[in-house]
Amino acid sequence: MMILSFEQKLLIVSLPDMKLDCRPDYMTLVWSESRSQADTSLFRLGSCVPTSVSAREAVFRVHLNDCNFRMLVTGNHLMYTNELVYYSPPNSVTPSFSLPVVCAYERPKDWNPVIYNPVFNTYGQDDLVFSFGIMNDDFSGPAESTSFSLGSFIHIMASVEQQHHQPLLMLLDECVAATSPELQHEVALYPIITNKGCLVDSKTSLSRFEPRVKSSEIHLSLQAFRFALGEEVFIHCNLLAWDPNALDHTKKACNYVKDHGWELLDHPTYSSICDCCESSCKSRKTRSLTSGKHGVERKAVLGPITITDS
Repeated sequence: MMILSFEQKLLIVSLPDMKLDCRPDYMTLVWSESRSQADTSLFRLGSCVPTSVSAREAVFRVHLNDCNFRMLVTGNHLMYTNELVYYSPPNSVTPSFSLPVVCAYERPKDWNPVIYNPVFNTYGQDDLVFSFGIMNDDFSGPAESTSFSLGSFIHIMASVEQQHHQPLLMLLDECVAATSPELQHEVALYPIITNKGCLVDSKTSLSRFEPRVKSSEIHLSLQAFRFALGEEVFIHCNLLAWDPNALDHTKKACNYVKDHGWELLDHPTYSSICDCCESSCKSRKTRSLTSGKHGVERKAVLGPITITDS
């Protein structure tokens, strides 16, 4: 793979039918259908439709913070990943397929470790910006290293920039550690947060949600674990920005306190909504996240980090 700095002008990767041109802030992808069998209007780049189509071409010219691009950090490089997908209509001679799309850049020296930072519109409301990163010990700035000794703490912060949006509460809905930036069936997983906000790792370690500083941020002190010791580890999470007045069994942040039980981070007197952490947390409400009524959810990946036995 070719790696270019932000100052360099372009990265062009060619496949038999695809041409990719990565620029500092945007990219252009052109799919050329020489056999004229595919309907070019049915191509999608992540969540984006083509910028333009013709009988033989689908063209995407998009910013890297659109289309659900995922940003990953690998060593000194930033990688933006997505998929080009063709959705085949019924009875078509051309089957559906997908191809990976990657733009890679050298990591700028002044870059801060915000691993996932998309801007998106929440169903007609103001734009929101989600951030997810590894922080220093007091959460005042980015960590200087992504290597941690076994038993030390990995300080993780997720936040949402609300702008003019109504106040939202930041939650970590589900988190697992894996040895791959993509979650696949064959990849081994280490559960961290499960059951809609239950920090299950706190039952066997000193991991904890830290007291809130802002409702729009959540701080997690994760004790470095033995899973994939010495290997590259990625932490996959669902970030959830939610109406603070609409918490229930599926919208919560719960710590396990030794000799006490499950405790709700934001309102300990209402810790009974954490009782389901020992079974299955299901909401009595039927509203969907996609309604945009109470909040919005985005997936995020943090890493790679390395845990060492020293």
